[in-house]
Amino acid sequence: MTTAPQLLSIAGMSCAGCVRRVETALNEVPGVTSASVNFASQTAAVLGSSSLDSLLSAVAQAGYSAVLFQPESIREQEEAARSALHLAISRSGIALLGGALLMLDMHLGLLPGLERQLLWSGIGGLVLLVLLLAGGHFYVAAWTSLRHGTATMDSLISLGTGTAWLYSMLVVLMPELVPEASRHQFFEAALFVIGFVNLGKALETNARSRASVAIQKLFDLTPQYVTRLLNGAEEVVPLEIVQEGDELRVRPGEYLPVDGVVISGISSVDQSMLTGESEAVVVETGGAVCAGTLNIDSSVIVRAEAVGSETVLGGMIRLIAEAQNSKPPIADLVDRISSVFVPAVVGLALLTAALWWFFGPPPQLSFALVTAMSVLIIACPCALGLAIPMSIMVGLGRAANQGLLVRNSEALERAANIDLLVVDKTGTLTLGEPRVTAMRGLNDESLAIALALESQSEHPLARAIQEFCLGQSIVAADVAGFSNHPGGGVSASLGGETVALGNEVFLQSLGIKAFPETEGTVSYLVRGDQVVGYFVLEDQVRDDAARLVRELAVHGVDVVMLSGDRPEVAEQVANGVGIATFRGRCLPEDKLGYITEQQAQGRIVGMAGDGINDSAALACADIGFAMGGGTDIAKESADIILLEASLRGIKTGIDLSRSITRNIRQNLVAAFAYNLLLIPVAAGILYPFTGILVDPAVAGLAMALSSVTVVFNAGRLRFA
Repeated sequence: MTTAPQLLSIAGMSCAGCVRRVETALNEVPGVTSASVNFASQTAAVLGSSSLDSLLSAVAQAGYSAVLFQPESIREQEEAARSALHLAISRSGIALLGGALLMLDMHLGLLPGLERQLLWSGIGGLVLLVLLLAGGHFYVAAWTSLRHGTATMDSLISLGTGTAWLYSMLVVLMPELVPEASRHQFFEAALFVIGFVNLGKALETNARSRASVAIQKLFDLTPQYVTRLLNGAEEVVPLEIVQEGDELRVRPGEYLPVDGVVISGISSVDQSMLTGESEAVVVETGGAVCAGTLNIDSSVIVRAEAVGSETVLGGMIRLIAEAQNSKPPIADLVDRISSVFVPAVVGLALLTAALWWFFGPPPQLSFALVTAMSVLIIACPCALGLAIPMSIMVGLGRAANQGLLVRNSEALERAANIDLLVVDKTGTLTLGEPRVTAMRGLNDESLAIALALESQSEHPLARAIQEFCLGQSIVAADVAGFSNHPGGGVSASLGGETVALGNEVFLQSLGIKAFPETEGTVSYLVRGDQVVGYFVLEDQVRDDAARLVRELAVHGVDVVMLSGDRPEVAEQVANGVGIATFRGRCLPEDKLGYITEQQAQGRIVGMAGDGINDSAALACADIGFAMGGGTDIAKESADIILLEASLRGIKTGIDLSRSITRNIRQNLVAAFAYNLLLIPVAAGILYPFTGILVDPAVAGLAMALSSVTVVFNAGRLRFA
């Protein structure tokens, strides 16, 4: 049985290389099956049997810190984001102000020359103080990485700015050791780098927190306090003490705090924040309601059936948190590159310095120092680490807002490439709410047997027959040995003989040979070896089914219907919605076989269904879509759950997955192109043609802008 992963909050990560190291440390813990780290959300999802203490210890040994992930309220998240933004801007402002003053002196000559050692020693001390105040977190993280034998973005920044400060102090205190032409101070460059990097981090953190809060707002919809009924009296209590079975009063304008059943009252409920469906739903006594939906019209009393993390809303929060930490296959390549990126950059910086020192024009030392610092700073892999997780984080929030619950990010990448969609009929193309329109050959005794059989099945046809029998005031017979046959029907034993209810194919497998002439969707009742009668049922095709088929065809996706119903019924529905390829009397293994056959031909197959008989096909397909009103096993087998009872979610899911995949590629191209193009520029490749070198301060600004570009490009998905 699959267990839910443990979610951890990780502190101290600064780039994609950190992600790789934390993942490696967690995966090496005994009992860990898999570990996935999300740089954008600063979290890790760990699957396996290892203890929390061993996971936290492994992260600490890798040079980072971790605690068990605890969801925060929107207010707490916004306050934390606001504090982080103010701190980063303050750090940036201090450094940029100091750098600007020194830059102003370079152009206006306000300060004496470097020969005034005492004055410039004091200035150097002040610069060091500002560097520690504004960038101390970089140096601490770099030292921690060094002690653990690793290198990160913080290492590059620390090397670049530290070298600039040390060289400047050398020029101030012992100028005789430096060639006269190279006696320049780089205090302002060090300050500008720290200032620009902090500014980029501020913008990046702000955008990341907005994406996180946007997701949280979808689910932070339950009130802190509720009105509970106890012994006929009302009392206001905290939601966390409410238990299953408690009765709660929910007034107009209040959000439903629990999943439950209305036991008194009638009202309209807005489910849009949960399902994406804008039209309010009328609920009355006996109707089910979900936490997070809005009561509109009048007061109702609800009996709690699920609270907290056990609600549909709680499950969504957990699944989305897990999905954010999952990685599409392309992320493995990025992780492998990131693991060697920082050491490679340090090597490039040393090589650049050596080339300028031995082959560059005078003053060689100045050129070597400037280019090496620029390479170190401009190559920081922040953008690379953010490219994929930011797109996934924003994309999953967008999906949830449109009524789609995505189980993992791999599903997003696969859904973008679907070229064949296999659909079930009942409950998928149709509403899944069939009605018994006629019966033949059945008396009250037969109806009692039918009620006993169908009372133990979740199939839509079974529910229709059950409701019909109850409407006739029938009392269920006492049957034993009930057995469900997915895609076929149900059977049991009554008085030593077999009784069964289902379709013709299933009943033929039980040895039944003679069937009456029928039309439409029928369910035969068998007793012993004889058909005693049958029900005739009708289902209504979904209004948006035909439009979905047309829109998918335009986007290069073929639609095939596989139904367990009779061929003539399948043909009627298929023709009505414009599906050219269809099959009737399909058992679960037939659907499974068709999908594997198409996959063997190289097709990327999606499957949409809602019943137990669809679960194997949903699990086998490259991407499974489960209807929100379907069975639990179907939802567990699917990759994407359509919370709204509408097929348009399939088209939305495919379109959104393509947008997310395209956005990820854009981010990766931008991040890689940035490094591939600007590292040579920082190394001075254009100097022979332009006579210009990249100043380390400009390198810091460019590095910050690369991260901000990736973050804001991912933010565009909110409006996709």
